[in-house]
Amino acid sequence: MFTNHQASRDFEARPNLRAAVGALVCATLVTTGVAHAQTRPDSAPVASPTASVPAGAVAVPAATLNAIKARGHLICGVGGDRPGFSFPDSKGVMRGFDADVCRSVAAAIFGSGEKVRFVTLTSLTRFPALQSGEVDIVARFTTWSLTREAQLGLEVPAIQFYDGQGFIAKKKAGLKSALDLSGASVCFQPGSSGESNVADYFRANKMEMKPVIIEKMEQMRDAIVSGRCDVYTNDTAQLASFKASIGAAGNDYAVLPEIISKEPLGAFIRKGDQRFFDLVRWTHAVTLNAEEFGMTAANIEKFRNNSNPAIQRFMGETGDLGQALGVDAQWAVNIVKAVGNYAEMYDRSISPLGLQRGLNRLLKDGGIQYAGPMR
Repeated sequence: MFTNHQASRDFEARPNLRAAVGALVCATLVTTGVAHAQTRPDSAPVASPTASVPAGAVAVPAATLNAIKARGHLICGVGGDRPGFSFPDSKGVMRGFDADVCRSVAAAIFGSGEKVRFVTLTSLTRFPALQSGEVDIVARFTTWSLTREAQLGLEVPAIQFYDGQGFIAKKKAGLKSALDLSGASVCFQPGSSGESNVADYFRANKMEMKPVIIEKMEQMRDAIVSGRCDVYTNDTAQLASFKASIGAAGNDYAVLPEIISKEPLGAFIRKGDQRFFDLVRWTHAVTLNAEEFGMTAANIEKFRNNSNPAIQRFMGETGDLGQALGVDAQWAVNIVKAVGNYAEMYDRSISPLGLQRGLNRLLKDGGIQYAGPMR
């Protein structure tokens, strides 16, 4: 069906970037075994490799958390080019769901979601930047997978967004199914799980494709709009973000019905620092539990002196949850004040893209987002 497009493999970064990134990953793993699990993004001294814990508890590594505290802000790697996830507003302030993930962690540590510095990263540079210690955390719509966890010295404390990979094409092409794409030129980004997913899908269905690989989203949008590729493949949330990024012209595009993969997305951190792992995991749990309790950024203070023991622990009025994580007793309250609950984060950034919550609804509402008990 598709025969008029010349295959191309474009890398918008330097020609040897892929080799350089690969060399950095290999060198990092060989020299450390855990990909700089204890590397700090600066040379700020830390008083102890472990955070304070309640009497009788087991001390765990906390170099990353201590370094962040000493520095005075969190360094967060984001895409910076995806409306709804991470994109600067008219004042240059990074906005979106991924940006709020980092703000929530900063709020847990410092009591303020503004104590975070954003670093924009591409699909090729995100993991080396984290491994080398350039950033503390990567919140860049990145899929949790076996090889990324087992081979890169990285891990995902919590799945913050469940998605799947799909295809988008111009409506005038008249496509009804991804099974109509044999011979199509397909745009995707290098270094992403989408690269292998689309290759597997075409091979499994005995179809041929012409890959058009472009690293930067700005060039990707140009390629899609100009017709250089017949379809663009990415997670469905990113397809919605693409439509939003081109304004009214987004109405000329349709997402095909097939979802070809599972894409559990979460923030990545370095392995080997259990205290920071715990903090990132339970920061996500705070946003889910807050939604279950009916807590919002606007009403959180009304939950003071509540008779519910679980709410008392959440509010830092009883128990030692903050101390267990190496942060202030008001850490959970500060998170909600900074970014709201999960529903507020979603509705503020992703709902405007036209995406229903679907699997990302709370378990009680028919989704699969589920937080562990804070006790």
